[in-house]
Amino acid sequence: MIAEIIAVGTELLLGDVLDTNSRYLSQQLAARGIALCHRQTVGDNPARLEAALTLALSRAELVLLCGGLGPTPDDLTKEIAAKTLGVELCLHQPSLDRILDYYARSGRMMPKSNQKQAMLPISGGVVFPNDHGTAPGCAMEKGGKRVLLFPGPPRELIPMFESYAAPYLDALADGVLRSHYVRVFGVGESAAAEKAAAWLQSENPTVAPYAKDGEMYFRVTARGDTAAEADARCQPTIVELLSLFGDAVYGVDVDSLEQAVVDGLKVAGKTVATAESCTGGLIAERITSVPGASAVFGCGVAAYNAEIKHRVLGVPQDTIDRTGTVSAETATAMAQGVRALSGADFGVAVTGAAGPDPCEGHPVGTVFVACSSERGTEVRALSLGSRDRAVIRTLAASHALDMVRRALAIGQ
Repeated sequence: MIAEIIAVGTELLLGDVLDTNSRYLSQQLAARGIALCHRQTVGDNPARLEAALTLALSRAELVLLCGGLGPTPDDLTKEIAAKTLGVELCLHQPSLDRILDYYARSGRMMPKSNQKQAMLPISGGVVFPNDHGTAPGCAMEKGGKRVLLFPGPPRELIPMFESYAAPYLDALADGVLRSHYVRVFGVGESAAAEKAAAWLQSENPTVAPYAKDGEMYFRVTARGDTAAEADARCQPTIVELLSLFGDAVYGVDVDSLEQAVVDGLKVAGKTVATAESCTGGLIAERITSVPGASAVFGCGVAAYNAEIKHRVLGVPQDTIDRTGTVSAETATAMAQGVRALSGADFGVAVTGAAGPDPCEGHPVGTVFVACSSERGTEVRALSLGSRDRAVIRTLAASHALDMVRRALAIGQ
C-alpha cells in the first residue's frame, strides 16, 4: 500500500508551528510496513488543498490529512476531501452529542459553528471519535482509495490514532508487522552501514539504518501471521547486530541514551550527579526528562565560570591556574567534586569550547568528559570540530551519558 501525508495549515507552511504530526504519522506507517512516498504541506486555501489532495490520490492508495477540522470558515479539510473523493457528509448524531457534552462539562454552550464538526461520511466512511477535543476524525473510502482525517493538535491526533486509526490500519494489513530498534552510539553512519551491509539486503526481516547526531539505529522489521512469529523472525538479525557492534550498542527498543542510563541505574540501584560547563545543564535535563529519573538523579551543577568550579565543586585553584578550565584535569576534578557533593555513585562532568569562539587557546569543539565512581575516574578527550554550537553541546552530553552507561556495564 502506497501512502501520502498532507499537513494542513498556513502556520505550518510559514514555519510558525513545527509539524510534529507528519513525523509521528510517518513512524506509525513505517511500523506497519506501509510505504510512505510523499509528504506535503499546504496552507488554509481550498483550491491549493484540493489540488494537493488530487495529486496525492493520483499516486497513493492511502492519504492522511492532519489539520483543518475546526469550526471556523477556513477549516475546510473535511469538506474538500469529501468533494474530491465524491463522498457525502451527513450529520453524525453521536459526534454532535459528544461535542455538546464536551461543552457542557466545561459549563459552556456549544457555539453553532461547532455543528459542522459533526458532519461526517456516514456512508462509505468510519468515524474516529475525539476523546480530547471537539473535532472527530474519520476515514473516507471510495474506489479503492482511502483518506484519513485527523485534527491538528498533537494532543488530540496521537490518542485518536492510537485508539481508533491504528486498529483501522492494522485490519488492512496482510499479516502482522513487528519492528525492533538496535541503537548504537559512537559509530559513524558510513562505517555502521558498511559493517551491516549484508543485513541491509534482507527482505523478511528488513533492516533499515538511520543516523542522528553521534549515533545510529537499525530498525529491524518482519512480517508474520502472528506477532510472535514476526518477533521470532527479527531475533536472529538483532543478535547478529549486537555481535557486530558489541558494546557500542546501548540498547534494543529503548528511546534514547538517557533512557538506557536511567534504566541501567535503576537496575543497579545506583545514582548519578552532573557537573556541567559548556553543556550548561543539558545532561541533567536529558536525564530528568525520563520518567522516574528522581530515583537515580542526585543533583546537577551548571558551573560555567572558574570561581563556581572552585568554590562549589572543589576544583583546586592550582589545577585551574595550571591547566585551565578546559582540560582533562579540570573535568576530572569536577566529576569527583560533584560526586562528593551529592553522595551519588557516579559523577559525570563536561567542560569544553562549544563556540562560537575558541576558549583558552582550544579550538571550537574541544571537549573533555569525565566519569567518576568508586573504581576511579575516566576521562574522554573529544575533538568535535567547528560544528554548530548546539550540535557540540548535544554530542558532549551524549558522550557523558555513554560514559555512565559503560561504567555501569563494567560494574555489573
